[in-house]
Amino acid sequence: MNKAELIEQIAKDAGMTKTQANDALDSFMGAVVSTLKKGENVTLVGFGTFSVSNRAARNGRNPQTGATIKIKARKVPKFKAGKDFSGKIAGGKAKK
Repeated sequence: MNKAELIEQIAKDAGMTKTQANDALDSFMGAVVSTLKKGENVTLVGFGTFSVSNRAARNGRNPQTGATIKIKARKVPKFKAGKDFSGKIAGGKAKK
């Protein structure tokens, strides 16, 4: 599913226009990004938690030459699915 298909589904389920659904989705994504930039987590009970993880600097290899290269430390976004969400995907019922 791509963004356009998701917007169409949200509009259909919520009884709103695609423009309204697009605005709502953009607002959600913007809020998640700005919260993560502040170093805070976004937790949606029953769905999961968005967070930021620090990836340490490390050595890597250039696959073409085999030469050792230094990879800088950086922050990466993470998502950890909640128990209810994971249970629905796995096909079983999640315990409450």
